[in-house]
Amino acid sequence: MPAMEAGRSDRMSKSPWSLVRQTMGDRRARWHKAAQLVRALNGYGDSAKVEARLERLRRLGYITEVPTRLQRIVGALDMMRFFIVPCAADYYADKGLDFRFHTLLRFLDDPASVIDPTGFNSTRDAIIGHVMQVVHANPQYDFQLLESFEGGLEQMEQQVAEVLAGVHPRSASILSIVEDPEYHARLLEHIRAFRRDPNVAPLLRENVVANPEFAAIERTFGTVPGAMRYFAKMPRTPLAAVRHLLTVREFPRELAAA
Repeated sequence: MPAMEAGRSDRMSKSPWSLVRQTMGDRRARWHKAAQLVRALNGYGDSAKVEARLERLRRLGYITEVPTRLQRIVGALDMMRFFIVPCAADYYADKGLDFRFHTLLRFLDDPASVIDPTGFNSTRDAIIGHVMQVVHANPQYDFQLLESFEGGLEQMEQQVAEVLAGVHPRSASILSIVEDPEYHARLLEHIRAFRRDPNVAPLLRENVVANPEFAAIERTFGTVPGAMRYFAKMPRTPLAAVRHLLTVREFPRELAAA
């Protein structure tokens, strides 16, 4: 396992250029990432697979009303601009880290995991890699999303354990991104707790716990049921969708989860 200096992660102890090289990996790794990106982009046109995964989540009780494709697009944009990006930027600013550089490292580690905010067009391993490379505001959304794959959570647990043991093929790359050296141990413990009891208390990131604004929005976007209920409230026509995106400039609290 790559060494950490006095309990510090590679992200906090190595130079930017060293981190870039570490996340890029060797030639074989780069070709594999490019192939995964192409596969992910092709997945955007495969609505049948997306619908099948949504239907599986509906049967599992995570979704009561399946939003239309347009509603999912508009909802995903709201999730990005009102929660994911501002909450992450706040967290990394508090850590003294450049959010833009962090995003670059994430892209170099796994480009496919950066292009799909909802995860419905992503492969199982892209979702798992995304959870492992980012200290999540709440990983529960991704855990529930993984249940749209047979054995998804089991594979999540296995891969996090492999990162901790230093035997995962992306261990070095992932550890060059994650700034918290204790994150994967907490994540593994939480995955096991979630598999025993899906109603276990969520593993919330520190700035979500400390900030009432982020905490309120997390209650909507932090889980698949909450996010899908929000998405189902989005406009159903292109004109109304454009109007929403142009005129709604902050999180609409009237649509928030209780």
